[in-house]
Amino acid sequence: MKIPSNPVRLAAMGDLHYTKTSHGKLKPVFEEIGDSADILLLCGDLVDYGLPEETEILAKELSVLKIPILAVFGNHELEAGKQDEVHRILTGAGVNILDGTACEMQGIGFAGVKGFAGGFGQHSLQPWGEPGIKKFVQEAIDEALKLESALAKLRTPHKIAMLHYSPVEATVEGEPAAIYPFLGSSRLEEPLNRYGVTAVFHGHAHQGRPEGRTQAGVPVYNVAIKVLRQNFPDRPIFRLLEIPVETAAAAGDGRGREMRT
Repeated sequence: MKIPSNPVRLAAMGDLHYTKTSHGKLKPVFEEIGDSADILLLCGDLVDYGLPEETEILAKELSVLKIPILAVFGNHELEAGKQDEVHRILTGAGVNILDGTACEMQGIGFAGVKGFAGGFGQHSLQPWGEPGIKKFVQEAIDEALKLESALAKLRTPHKIAMLHYSPVEATVEGEPAAIYPFLGSSRLEEPLNRYGVTAVFHGHAHQGRPEGRTQAGVPVYNVAIKVLRQNFPDRPIFRLLEIPVETAAAAGDGRGREMRT
């Protein structure tokens, strides 16, 4: 017997950049998300300098939400070298931080990593020459392998990938061309195509484009809040997608359905 699907509403945003003076900054937005979505996805750079004081403010404002929250770290969470404290505060507030890990929620699989830089396509930096260059490239490779490992654990028809750095050049276009190599890496793209991901969310490129696709046609969404403000001035500063998910009685048939906004 065919059982109708129930849409799960995903709200996604990134680059919140909370500071010590950000009290009340996004509380109305979080309240709106609580009314509009079933799950919130946060795509890195949640705080500005990676400080516990900044994180405490964000954690308090996220407390208005009664829906699950998933997050990945961005480069700003690592700035002060206090990422373990930032992690502890956020997880204490109920945020599930993905770092090469995966989880299944409401019939959807989620995999997340920070990602890393290195450039795109034929312009990707290669591991040749000085040890520093090889170490830099290895960081990008390691993040891609973490993403692959997380996606491999999922058995759901719909898989969502969360990143901070972009896996495709299309969503960083609009930034100065000279900094493209520091905004993402094509090495993150291959696992997305191989595992048939439904959608990808990332941030980091504040002046980039809101949408792109991998070479296999996987939709990629840049949800940095500056991008959302610039491109959708009449909408809230989060991206809302509905994923049709079959009820538990029919979830085992392995079929995905078209995602709609």
